[in-house]
Amino acid sequence: MQNASSKLTARAIDVIPGGVNSPVRAWKAVGGNPCFVNRARGAYLWDADDNCYVDLVCEWGPLIAGHAHPEVLRAVTEAATRGLGFGAPTAIEVQLAEHIVDAVPSIQKVRLVTSGTEATMTAIRIARAATKRDRIVKLAGCYHGHSDPLLVRAGSGAATFGIPDSAGVPAEISRLTSVAEYNDVHAMRAALEAGPPVAAVILEPIAANMGVVPPLPGYLEEVRRITQAAGALLIFDEVISGFRVARGGAQELYGISPDLTCLGKIVGGGLPVGAVGGRGELMDLLAPAGPVYQAGTLSGNPVACSAGLATLGLLTGEAYAALEKTSALLADGLRDAIASAGVHATVQRVGSLLTLFFGVDQVRNFTEASTSDTVAFARFFRAMIERGVYLPPSQFEAWFLSLAHGAAEVERIVEGARAALRA
Repeated sequence: MQNASSKLTARAIDVIPGGVNSPVRAWKAVGGNPCFVNRARGAYLWDADDNCYVDLVCEWGPLIAGHAHPEVLRAVTEAATRGLGFGAPTAIEVQLAEHIVDAVPSIQKVRLVTSGTEATMTAIRIARAATKRDRIVKLAGCYHGHSDPLLVRAGSGAATFGIPDSAGVPAEISRLTSVAEYNDVHAMRAALEAGPPVAAVILEPIAANMGVVPPLPGYLEEVRRITQAAGALLIFDEVISGFRVARGGAQELYGISPDLTCLGKIVGGGLPVGAVGGRGELMDLLAPAGPVYQAGTLSGNPVACSAGLATLGLLTGEAYAALEKTSALLADGLRDAIASAGVHATVQRVGSLLTLFFGVDQVRNFTEASTSDTVAFARFFRAMIERGVYLPPSQFEAWFLSLAHGAAEVERIVEGARAALRA
């Protein structure tokens, strides 16, 4: 007998390419049909058959406060009663921009957009205009959205499906993107020294689209130094790490100031918001202040900005301390479960981001991530679903915790993992 999710999958395939509106939601890498979610609250979600799961996806990161947080819902409801959008400036977008500028060390001005993809696309355009150069450098396994110049050896969904490049991207555009290995200063230096001159280097300061891969000590500092020496801008893609690993993101955590920063996910509190920010003279290149054009009907949408501002307001020092405590407890529990089961695997974590890699001792870059045992992960994923734990359906994705996760949820996850690993 088909369950409700299977029936919905069959219907979806008839009208939606692949049955999903984002490839990472498909279960191609782990087998079976995806769970169609019916509702969620706190650290839990329920599928279309009313099965309950501890959620470690958290909408792929935005829900750092947990599902349906009452203060966020209140802000959204109050904003919606005033109207869903106006196509005109509102006070709430100014308030959100002020909060971002106050929180993120390198940002003096910020432009609100509707997605992380739009933020990175805009950052690249600003960098090319500022430097009057065309070539960019990205890192293998770092995913920056699906704009043409950035779909070259991308991570995340592209890594999951083993497709490092996308059809439909002109070769002429791909040739303007050079690729270096993450955590490899020599490769970065070689990419910058090759011709033609580089407009910008874009990277995730904490890689989270090949699984969670922290920067090695001194790596970000050296990248900052050599990009400045080469006259190239440094763009931090903090769509995932922004407001998650610290109030000021990875750049606060590691003490590095990029030229431009891309934000998303948490900034919208679960609704579609992205942002690009940086030094004032760079941001003033954007129209109408300058010659770089960018526009969007839904940019700065008041309902989405209200959700984002309410979420950011919850992220106090105590909140980050609680996230760290819970995340460390989960990582330690998973490591103990791995050791008890005698399984070859490792857990990598930065703050409330973590990944359990199978078949490797350590992952420092995309090449090492690619050697992990995806078959073992697929078995583990299915075993965890059976035990009521909802994981990202790919070895190459980060697990996300929220303020709604506590000791009880950690115990349930670890006990599920202990049984799954033994199985």
